[in-house]
Parts: sequence; structure tokens; C-alpha cells
Amino acid sequence: MGARVAVAGASGYAGGELLRLLAGHPDCELGPVTAQSSAGRPITDVHPHLAGLPSLAGRCFDAADSVPGSGCDLVFLALPAGESAAVAAGLGPGVGVVDLGPDFRLADAGAWARHYRSPHAGRWTTGLPELPGAREQIRAATRVAVPGCYATAAIVALAPPLAAGAIDPQDIVIVAASGTSGAGRSLRADLLASEVMGAVSAYQAGGTHRHTPEIEQALGEAAGQDGVAVSFTPVLAPMPRGILATCTARLADGTATAELRQKLADAYTAEPFVCLLPDGRWPTTAAVAGSNGVHLQAAADPRTGRATVIAAIDNLGKGAAGQAIQNANLMLGLPETAGLTAIGVAP
Repeated sequence: MGARVAVAGASGYAGGELLRLLAGHPDCELGPVTAQSSAGRPITDVHPHLAGLPSLAGRCFDAADSVPGSGCDLVFLALPAGESAAVAAGLGPGVGVVDLGPDFRLADAGAWARHYRSPHAGRWTTGLPELPGAREQIRAATRVAVPGCYATAAIVALAPPLAAGAIDPQDIVIVAASGTSGAGRSLRADLLASEVMGAVSAYQAGGTHRHTPEIEQALGEAAGQDGVAVSFTPVLAPMPRGILATCTARLADGTATAELRQKLADAYTAEPFVCLLPDGRWPTTAAVAGSNGVHLQAAADPRTGRATVIAAIDNLGKGAAGQAIQNANLMLGLPETAGLTAIGVAP
């Protein structure tokens, strides 16, 4: 029998992806699966793609209060902003918690207040294992906060060249396109198929998107300095899942494409989920769909003096559920890659 885990908030897209991945996990046994408004409803009514899984056969969503006292080793929180803190407070200190939501991502209470309405709950260990020194911190932690999907793509792309001094921390521009599942499952007119299909639209531009302070926080820590400035524009693309983050920054003098690529190779060659593509091949969201993988490419533009680093991830995989399980594996002393793959589904 493996580790017993629970999923709180399992009716959303990230929760459904957690259930899909956990069903194939060799070392995890599924405990309570909760959903606030769907309690008592068959899980496969909400997630029909999970029909036929023995672990979910005949199961209904549990009540939201069923997680405390359930004897779980670890709990995944896939809850809306402002709801994780109350659930986590009801769990014993010996229970591991991986939060997919934003409640415990930011150290700066002021940055939190600019983007969220609930009180600042503090910061947990950042759950991005590919950052320097992060694995040791995650293994030792009982509380881990998974970065947001946009933030994950941007941080993986920019942290190595920034830490190496190859780019200017005061001149970073990120434009990232995401699939519609990143906006959640709630019914909204602007996410109807008639509105989204055939259209690409920017939103929350001008520094208002809530992942902006996450990106600046992580990149500042990677660079070892305060004051990293990021201009971030998110874009909604007519696809269900995936993120393509195009990150540009002013180059340090004389930095060439080969040097940029070497910074990424030095950081990620041994990483099981990060792939630096061959020179000249650019990332596509289709190649990482359904996986926990990250595809990267970089180029230096000597004419404008700017670096371009592009990352592709699945926003529900490495951007949410896959990364959450990667962290849980480390916290539970399991192989980091257990239940996960870096290989996408095509076509």
C-alpha cells in the first residue's frame, strides 16, 4: 500500500487532472476527493474522461469537511484563491500539503493585497523543483505552494540566464498565451466557444495579472537581488490547454545565442522534465500536451541587443497538477518522476 492522498477541490480542471494522474501513480492510494458544490455527485459525471478507472468506480465527491481526520499522508489543495488557508489550518502538522492555488505563494503582503481580496496568509516553500536548491527545501517541507502556470513557464525560461548575469533584471518583457482551461471551469460569457474560437485576445495587461509578483519574486531570488522588473501580458488562445511564454530581456554586452543556450543547458541537462530543444527548433504547446514537460529554446538578437527565451508547458500539467505531484513525490520520499511523464500526446 502506498501513500494515502486526498484532493480538495477536485471538480475543477486542475482537480480532474490530479485524479487522472493519481489513478496511474504506482505509489499513491486515493483517499477523500472533495468538491464544495458537487458533493454527493458521481465523480465521472463531472469528469467523464475518468470513466472506467477502478479507483473511481462508483465514487462520488466527498463533502468538503471530510479531509481532516481521514488519515492521509498528504493533501492536494486545488481550491480558489482565499480558500486554502482555512483548509490547511485544519490539518495536522504531520500531514503534507501541496497547494495549487495562490494563497501561500507570495512573501510580500503588499504584493498580495494588490492582486487578491483575502488576507495575506504568508508564504510556504516554493514548489518549483528545478530552481537551485529547491529540491532539498521541498523534501524537508510539509507545506509547499505550487507556482502559477504562467509563472512556472516564465521562471523556468528566465532564471538561468538571469542568475548568470546574461540578461538585465530591469528590462524583462513576457507575453504568454494560454489555453482556456487556465481560466477555470466557472461559466463566463467571455469563455464561451462562440467568443473564444477564432480569436486571440490579451487581458489583464499593464502589470495587473496576479502572476506578475510571483515571477518577480522568483527571478529576484534567482538573481540574488531585489528590484527585478517584469512587464507581463497574458493572452487567451483558442485551445483548451497549453502555455507558450515568449520572454525577452536586454542582453548583457556580447552575449550570443550559444552562450544563452549554454546557460539553459547547464541548469537543466540533468532535469527529467525540462528539454532544451536543438538549436533552431522552437517550442510548441502541442508537443507538451498531457505531460509534465517543459520545452525551451533561446536566441540572442545582436541587432536589438535582446535575448528571447521561449517555454512551452501544459498549464494543467507542469503548470498545475503534474508539478503538484512532482512536489508530492519529493515530500513523500518517492521517485520524483513517479506517475509522471515528460512526453506529450500528439497529434
